[in-house]
Amino acid sequence: MPQTPTTAPAAQHPWLIQGGMGVGVSGWRLARAVSGEGQLGVVSGTALDVVLARVLQTGDPGGHARRALAAFPLPELAQSALDLYFREEGLAAGAAMRTTPRLRATGGSQAEILTVLGNFVEVWLAKEGHDGVIGINYLEKIQLATAPAMFGAILAGVDYVLVGAGVPGHIPALASRLARYERCVSTIRVEGGPHGEEPLEHLFDPAALLAGHLPGPLRRPHVLAIVSLPVLAAYLARDEITRPDGFVIETSQAGGHSAPPRGPMKLDEDGEPVYGPRDSPDLAKMAALGLPFWLAGGQAGPGAVAEALAGGAAGVQIGSAFALCEESGMARHLREELLERAHGGTLSVRNDPEASPTSFPFKVADLPGTISEPEVAEARRRVCDLGFLRTPVRGPRGLVYRCAAEPVAAYVRKGGEASDTKGRQCLCNGLLATIGLAQRRPHGRVEPPLVTIGKDLSFLPELAPNAEPYTAADVVHWLAAGADRPTAG
Repeated sequence: MPQTPTTAPAAQHPWLIQGGMGVGVSGWRLARAVSGEGQLGVVSGTALDVVLARVLQTGDPGGHARRALAAFPLPELAQSALDLYFREEGLAAGAAMRTTPRLRATGGSQAEILTVLGNFVEVWLAKEGHDGVIGINYLEKIQLATAPAMFGAILAGVDYVLVGAGVPGHIPALASRLARYERCVSTIRVEGGPHGEEPLEHLFDPAALLAGHLPGPLRRPHVLAIVSLPVLAAYLARDEITRPDGFVIETSQAGGHSAPPRGPMKLDEDGEPVYGPRDSPDLAKMAALGLPFWLAGGQAGPGAVAEALAGGAAGVQIGSAFALCEESGMARHLREELLERAHGGTLSVRNDPEASPTSFPFKVADLPGTISEPEVAEARRRVCDLGFLRTPVRGPRGLVYRCAAEPVAAYVRKGGEASDTKGRQCLCNGLLATIGLAQRRPHGRVEPPLVTIGKDLSFLPELAPNAEPYTAADVVHWLAAGADRPTAG
């Protein structure tokens, strides 16, 4: 029988969390660099199955993915991914990326195996060669991937799991069960049906996936819930089953998705959501919960760090400053364009209430050649071939999966309203293009990038006064003045 897992040590939590930015912007190189400075480096856990498959197809430059796969405890599973996807010579010019299997509520071994492998590889590489702490970030919205993805990360020794974009009440217990190799039954929310949202039960069996070849005791990672307000934190903290080990309180200034404003949605003259006093977290209420918490969104500065600590926070989470550093997974030409435009005062970041299929507001940077340009968005043929944001729906034909960014006719055929598709963009394909792993389409078409960044870029005059490159270590050392604690560098 597997031994009872230990919990990742945390005699002192780090004061700085490098935010998990998907897809692949906060990859293993960035997380390892931040961890090497004594802080919490975080990899994005979104779409790592596709990231692994596409890296292998492009020849795995440097051999990093293959090196990590060689450490996987069941070599046969690692070899199956190599056999399917590795192309030593890379892809021929214009050749399409091979598709990957999709996770389904009824289970699917090949999709689950690739998900486990992708998460294992990313965390293993982030932890390679040092003894610092590494975390991984998940979206609760992507329900079907959570169990296999987290198991892959735990196999690789991940220290923290951060989960947002929903109510992650099941994550603490799930982390414990996975670390014990126990069968896990997750409740998958399903829309539609005669009784409203009827859930499905999704089974994931870690021991069966490894064919009984268990590598020994695993450590249960610390679980941090990403929430926007103390009311959700209090709800999770009141029961030991749902209680995480801490919280990240994320405001609307952060990049990527943000929670919608409390109350009826109101838009300003630019068509962006209006946030008010009810959307500002009460730090006294957070501190009263007795669990560590970090502030995120507009916190990139020594003064903000000092203020957060003075308000009872354990520290801050920073994303955008790391998204633009040298170790970021964002394609270099996009980073350089963002820096140049920000330096010249011409960069615009819109909190778009329509772009994301999730209906959550999503930050979109206005850059030429990207989905932010209406003509680029209109020219793109709507296709849903990755499907991470699909929702299981019970319709007249049984269980189907739909996404508001898929072809409109397909969405309507599955029982959706055409109006729900207005302005929706394919985040899956757009974000993969942002890290240089764009799908190639017929007739020479290539998926355009979709770039997200936070609205507060006030850190750039300090870190890149002339739009010059800077490193993750530069970010940590600059912020450390507000923490009044020495860095590892």
